[in-house]
Amino acid sequence: MLRSKKTAYVTIGDAATAPAAPAAEGVDALACEQESAAIYAATEPLKSLVEVRSAGAARVLVVDAGATGESIVAGCLAAGLVPCVAYTEDMARAAHVKLAPKTVCVGKSRETGALDDSYRVLSAAESADAQAILLVDSRLAVDERFLSMAADEHRSIYSAPVASINAAFGGITRVWRICSAPSDAALHVSDDSWVTCPKCHRISDAQRVLANHKMCPECGHHFRMTSAERLASVLDAESFECWFETEGADVPETDPLDFPGYLDKIGGMRKKTGLREGVRCGVGRIAGMRVAIGVMDSTFFMGSMGSVVGERITRLAEHATEECLPLVLFTCSGGARMQEGLVSLMQMAKISAAIERHGEAGLPYFSVITDPTTGGVTASFAMQGDVIISEPRALIGFAGRRVIQDTIRQELPKEFQTAEFAHEHGLIDAIVERPRIRETLANLLALHAKPESGAPRGFAAVLAALAANPTKCELEAAGAQLAADERDILSGVRAVAVKAAAAVPKRVANGVRSVATRRAYRAEIEQYASKPGAVKQAEAAENPAWASVQTARDVHRPTAGRYLEATCEGFFECHGDRGFADDAAIVAGIGWVAGEPATLIAQEKGRDLQDRIKRNFGCPQPEGYRKSLRLMRQAERFGRAVVCFVDTQGAFCGKEAEERGQGNAIADNLYAMAGLRVPTVSVLVGEGGSGGALALALADRVAMQEHAVYSVLSPEGFASILWKDRSRAAEAAAVMRMNAYEIFDMDIVDAVLEEGEGSASANPDFAIANVVAYVEESLDELSALPIDELLEQRYERFRKF
Repeated sequence: MLRSKKTAYVTIGDAATAPAAPAAEGVDALACEQESAAIYAATEPLKSLVEVRSAGAARVLVVDAGATGESIVAGCLAAGLVPCVAYTEDMARAAHVKLAPKTVCVGKSRETGALDDSYRVLSAAESADAQAILLVDSRLAVDERFLSMAADEHRSIYSAPVASINAAFGGITRVWRICSAPSDAALHVSDDSWVTCPKCHRISDAQRVLANHKMCPECGHHFRMTSAERLASVLDAESFECWFETEGADVPETDPLDFPGYLDKIGGMRKKTGLREGVRCGVGRIAGMRVAIGVMDSTFFMGSMGSVVGERITRLAEHATEECLPLVLFTCSGGARMQEGLVSLMQMAKISAAIERHGEAGLPYFSVITDPTTGGVTASFAMQGDVIISEPRALIGFAGRRVIQDTIRQELPKEFQTAEFAHEHGLIDAIVERPRIRETLANLLALHAKPESGAPRGFAAVLAALAANPTKCELEAAGAQLAADERDILSGVRAVAVKAAAAVPKRVANGVRSVATRRAYRAEIEQYASKPGAVKQAEAAENPAWASVQTARDVHRPTAGRYLEATCEGFFECHGDRGFADDAAIVAGIGWVAGEPATLIAQEKGRDLQDRIKRNFGCPQPEGYRKSLRLMRQAERFGRAVVCFVDTQGAFCGKEAEERGQGNAIADNLYAMAGLRVPTVSVLVGEGGSGGALALALADRVAMQEHAVYSVLSPEGFASILWKDRSRAAEAAAVMRMNAYEIFDMDIVDAVLEEGEGSASANPDFAIANVVAYVEESLDELSALPIDELLEQRYERFRKF
C-alpha cells in the first residue's frame, strides 16, 4: 500500500527544506527529459492493450489530459481491461470520464498539473486497485522516483504519445512502451516526499510544489521560502555576492541583557540552518541591473530583528547609497528580538535613518513583504519603500492579533492583518503572485533607473533582459548545469523565457500598442481628418454644449483607464494613500510612454455597472487625491513626467469625505502640481467637473476631446443654484460654454482632440489613438525645455486668468 512506506505527510510552511527549483514559465518538462526517456525505454518492446491484459493487469488507471481518453477507454474495454480514469474537476464532462466504469478526481484543474503529480496518480491507482497505469504524454514516464515507487507497489507503468494512440485506435495495437527506472535506481522516498497544504489540505508531491515556486498547485498558497531559495528565484544566476557571511566580515553577536542561554541558542541555530543570522545581504543583478538586496529568513529565530540583523541591513543601505544602487528588501520577521531588549528596539531607528539617507540620494527602495511581517519590522523599513509589494495572504501587522483582541474585547475579522486587508486600506501598493515578483522588480528597477545607468529602456527591453539573464532556478528547471556549455544552456533558457515573455503584454493591459502601431494610428488620423464627411456632430447640433454633456456621460464611452492602458506599456498600478484606504476612482501608477518612464493617473468611472459601483462612478474620495499626490511627488523625485486623464462629475460630496479633508486633499494637489519640476500633461476625456477635475489638470499642457466637457459645476447644479430650476440644465450648459471648442476659444485648453464621426463611443480606436499621439508629442516637446523655463510657462499659463 502507498501509505505503508512510513512516509510522513508534512506541512513545509514552517520547516526548512531543500533549495527550491521553480520552473521557468513555458518550460516543457517532457521535452527537457526526452533524452532520459529514450534511454529508459529503448530496450523495451511496444505493447498492445491485449498484451497489457495478458501480463496480469485486470484494472488500469488511465491518465490523459487530452482528447485521446475516449478511444483509450474504449480500447481497454475491448481488450477486457477495466479502465478507471483519473480526472480533474474541469474535465468532469469529458467523454472518456463519462464512458469509464470508474473515475477518481485528483484535483480542481488540469492546468495545475494534478495529472503529473506522483502522489495524486499513485493514490488514484491505489483507490482503483489498478495493476497498471497508462500515461499519455506525461512527465511521470521519465520520473525515476515515481517509477521506483510504482514498482515497489507492483504496478506496471505504460506510456504512449498522443499521435501514436490516434493512429492505433486508442492503443489497441502495439503503441504502449513499458516504463521502468534503471535497475540500480534507489527508491527516493523520504519524510519530505509529500507536503500538505495548510490552506486547502491537499497532499502534493513535494517536487511539484518546489517546481511551482513553492506554491500549492491547487489553491496557490505560498509556502515560506528560505533566503537561499528566494535569492535563487529572483536574482540572475551566479550574480549574488554575499556580504557579512564570513566570520571576519560579519557583525559580532552581542548579548546586551546577558540573557540566559541566548548565545547558546544562537550557536545552535547556526548549526541547524547553516546561516549566521536572520538576514542575508549582498549585491546581485536582476535582468542585468545591479541591485543591493537583503532577504530575511524565517528559519533563523523567525527572522526576528536583533542588533546583528539591524546592523547588516543598515550597512547594506549605506553601501547601496555609496555605490548609487537601488535597494530591495524582502521582509519576513516576527518583529524585535526580545532577548536583546531595548537594543533591539533601536534597530528600527537606525535602519530608518539609513534608508532616509538612501532616499535623499535620489535612489529607489523597494520593499517586498512576505509572510509573516510584524512588529518593529512592519513599523519601520517594511513600510518605508518607495514601492511596497506583498505576496498574497501574507500576515502584516504591528501588534499581535491576540493582544488587540484582549485590549478591545472584540473578535477580529478573519482577513484582519493580511496583505489583502493592508491593500484595501491603502497601506501597500500591490499584491504580486510569487512567479511575477522577479518580472515586477525588473520593471520597477528599470522605471526608476537613470538614463545613463545602462538599464533597459521600455517594457520590451525589460522582458528581453529577463530572457537574456535567467535565474539559477530557471537554469535548473530547464535541465541545465552551470558547468556545462554556457552558450547552449543560455540559448535554450532564453528561448523558453522569450516564449513566456511573449504572453506578458496580454496580462499587463488590454489595448497596449507598440510605437510602430501608434505611428500607423497617426497616419489613420490624418487620412480620416481629410475625409469630406468627417464633420463634428456637436457643431451641427442646436445646443453643442448640451450635446457634449450628454455624449460625455455616455456609458459606452471609453473610460479614462482605456486611454491610460493605450498610452503606456508595462503599467504597474500603485494603490493607496499609505494612511487610510485605496480609492478605486483614481487609478495611478508608473509605466513606459514611448519608451520613457512616466507616472500616469486616471479618474476611472468603471466599465460596467459593478465596476462603476466599485469606483464610486469616478467621484474621488480624499484618499484618491492623496494617492495621486504621493505618485506625483515620487515622479518629481525620480524625474518622471506626469500624465493625467480627467473624467469625473466632481469630487465626492459626503460627510465622510468632508471629515477626511476633501478640500485639503484637492488643495494639496493643486499646490503640488503648480511646482512639479517635471513635465505634466492632462487630457479631459469625459466630464471635467469643478475642482475635482482641476485637481489633476493644473498642467503644462491641457487638452480636451471634442465631446468632453469642463465646467465650474454640473449644468443641473448651475441651473438649480442660479435659477432654482434643474430642468433648465441644457440652457445652463450653453451659458457656461461647456463645449470643447468654446473652451478652447477661451484659451483654457491648448488643444481639442477629434473623436471621429459621431463620438469616441462609435470610434474608440480612433479617439484613443488621437489622445495617445497628443500625449507623446506633448511630452517630447516639454522634455526639451529647461525645468525653470517649464515652471515659468506653467505659471504664466494659469496667471493670465
